[in-house]
Amino acid sequence: MTPIDRILAMEEIKAVKARYFRHLDTKHWAEFGKVFTADATLEVAPREGDPGRKETGAPQILAWVSSALADAITVHHGHMPEIEILSPDRASAIWAMDDIVIWKDRALHGWGHYHETYRREVDGWRIASSRLTRLRVKIRSRD
Repeated sequence: MTPIDRILAMEEIKAVKARYFRHLDTKHWAEFGKVFTADATLEVAPREGDPGRKETGAPQILAWVSSALADAITVHHGHMPEIEILSPDRASAIWAMDDIVIWKDRALHGWGHYHETYRREVDGWRIASSRLTRLRVKIRSRD
């Protein structure tokens, strides 16, 4: 790959992650599902008091996330991507993240990282795997 090809790939990967966050927060579920490869994995790493969860396959990811967040207000931010182009069709990245999830009875504010792999398909770059690790989580009741 030429240096320009690498830069273009990085920008396309940034755009895929931006769509991930936007469609997640706006609950545009059909579009959210399109950011993943068909065989993608999405994992929320275990942390104290939470066993975590992992789903495989874009339809399963979509079903899980849309169900878990159906009645929630969410705000997700990704920052400072460390993107590595591994080949013309493969890449990895680590994104610093900050998320807020507000349900009727509780609110979560988390800080951590997304560890991801990407694959370029016929119609562009997609997320092939995503693992969310939170360094800190603040949960409060909404009584």
